[in-house]
Amino acid sequence: MYQFELTESLVPPQDDDIIEETTVGELLRRTAAQDPTAPALVEVDMEGRTGRTWSYGELLADSERLALALSSRFAPGERITVWAPNTPEWLLMEYACALAGVTLVTANPAYQPQELRYVLEQSGSAALFSVESYRGNPMAVIAKEACAGLDAVREIVDLDDHSALYRQGERAPALPEVTPDDATQIQYTSGTTGFPKGAVLHHRGLTNNARLVFKRGRVRQGSTWINFMPMFHTSGCGIATLGCLQTASRMLIVKVFEPAAILRLIESEGANALVGVPTMLVAMLEALEQEPRDVSSLRMAISGGSMVAPELVRRVRDAFGCDFETVYGQTEVSPVVTQHHHDDALDDICNTVGQPMPQTGISIRGVEDNTVVPIDTVGEICVQGYCNMIEYNANPEATAETIDADGWLHTGDLGAMDARGYVRVTGRVKEMIIRGGENLFPAEIENVLLEHPAVAEVAVVGLPDDRWGEIVACFLRPEAGQKVDPMELRGYCRQHLAPQKTPALWFNVDEFPLTGSGKIQKFALRDAFLAGDHEPL
Repeated sequence: MYQFELTESLVPPQDDDIIEETTVGELLRRTAAQDPTAPALVEVDMEGRTGRTWSYGELLADSERLALALSSRFAPGERITVWAPNTPEWLLMEYACALAGVTLVTANPAYQPQELRYVLEQSGSAALFSVESYRGNPMAVIAKEACAGLDAVREIVDLDDHSALYRQGERAPALPEVTPDDATQIQYTSGTTGFPKGAVLHHRGLTNNARLVFKRGRVRQGSTWINFMPMFHTSGCGIATLGCLQTASRMLIVKVFEPAAILRLIESEGANALVGVPTMLVAMLEALEQEPRDVSSLRMAISGGSMVAPELVRRVRDAFGCDFETVYGQTEVSPVVTQHHHDDALDDICNTVGQPMPQTGISIRGVEDNTVVPIDTVGEICVQGYCNMIEYNANPEATAETIDADGWLHTGDLGAMDARGYVRVTGRVKEMIIRGGENLFPAEIENVLLEHPAVAEVAVVGLPDDRWGEIVACFLRPEAGQKVDPMELRGYCRQHLAPQKTPALWFNVDEFPLTGSGKIQKFALRDAFLAGDHEPL
């Protein structure tokens, strides 16, 4: 624990640890050289059964083989999108792209055609690596539709077709020199103008952040980590994957989160650590009550992505008999900026998101004037350090709006810091909705709904929910003479958007509360709902 006596809400980067000049590929080679026989990866299928396994030596061999194949088809610096659930091939692509100097673009396997097309086009991807289908989503069909007319996309590859995956191209296969400053991933997040922005992340940020999270979480060398967080999130492909890599831990990569199956795996595989958003932990607690399991091997549970209720902290600690730490961060900062210490008081674990990570500066700044505010004063949480993204892809305006001239990255989150440097998150400057730990973007959903002939005006708002943290609600004014049918609109959204983006609640309004400049006051809609002024359709 850092010992501070602050008078203003500013913690400069702490030098209790160092930032290593590392790359993803270099770390894989280092760990494999130390003990090539150490267990590295276990496949867990849709039914929660274990399948293929890799040692670190085998993982390196397969990753280098795939990297050489990619290098024969793609030049260093080119982008390729991986659109798939959690599978060993996803992990092999992460390592192979890093070794080949190719930038991996992540995509949610629930995407529908226009969402996937946007990511492919905005990132300038040269290829799409996917699977046939996942949880009823016909991905092969969607892939063809999304790629139609995109001349930049040279390949659509089925990850399960290894002859296509490892195919040799026309270039001479060779692995380039990769530096810690190089881009390794683009992850799409935090859209406020209709579509998300692509955060370009470098090797140094992702590798060091994962190492420091595992170190503060006291994850031991050779542990077993169960990874059910999506690989298209920094929690899955960053924290879990690269943390396991740097502790020579065994990672169970879980294709689909099913709480009873996760508990069976903890029991049968002796899992020691996991990270999950609050909704996942609640589901696991409910499953444990229905069917008790021996979960005594678990030593650490880490959560974040949305507010963690004090009662949830207590329940997890009691039911699993493990330590509990909350993390706070966002994709743009690789992603963790604060985390608890193992010996923090329960009150701090329940009511704060911990102290800053090593080598990470945090300040709370006035939204209007960008000055550091006194302690215990709400302002915007800002971050400075090695972990900040390179830029938003092909979006210099958004980059300049987010990272100021002094290098402070403005998170858009509101919070306060006490005299000890512990941070509380109180809300958001942005209108982003966090449902079950996943960032959803109101303008993207609104743009779809405005295409419906019955909708004249619409406002999508996040409303508080005990299970999901927030749920998506739609306030709409119909066109004159039109009646809106929530079931029809729900089906319309499902044709164009991933399921989690479809509003759960629908409200009809005669007029919207507006600002002086004519913008809809979404906070007023939220407040009116909480006051009981709106009834869902």
